[in-house]
Amino acid sequence: MMEIESVRIEKPDDVNFILGQSHFIKTVEDLHEAMAASVPGSKFGIAFSEASGKCLIRWSGTDPEMIELAKENALSLGCGHTFIIFMKGSYPVNYLNAIKAVNVVCNIFCATANPCDVIIAKNERGRGIIGVIDGERPKGVEDEEGRKWRVDLLRKFGYKIG
Repeated sequence: MMEIESVRIEKPDDVNFILGQSHFIKTVEDLHEAMAASVPGSKFGIAFSEASGKCLIRWSGTDPEMIELAKENALSLGCGHTFIIFMKGSYPVNYLNAIKAVNVVCNIFCATANPCDVIIAKNERGRGIIGVIDGERPKGVEDEEGRKWRVDLLRKFGYKIG
């Protein structure tokens, strides 16, 4: 028998996070190194849920608040071989390529600051992530004014030239 459950990620509105799947106990160290090398001095917290052995939530980070968020949300999700990284003062785009290049990372489910619900499947052995609901559903299609706003915003952030 399998049950489906929705678990809300609990975090302040201005905090971004990355949710993914990995396969080895050294995940925490590898992700910490990837985060620190991507944005020196960055403030983050990582939690990784073991799926064998002691099945503990392993953690690391540079900011006590972000570390606590990671541990609490990993415990709430309760899914083996998953990791969650919370960051303050930076964005997932600053880290995603480095995280995807970590050889123990299998999958990234989402990278967002939006309200997010994680869809979990649960059976007698454990729990696993099926997918995520990231933010709100579309409310329409972008018009020329919306397009101009988007392009201007990207230029402001330095992602678009000209």
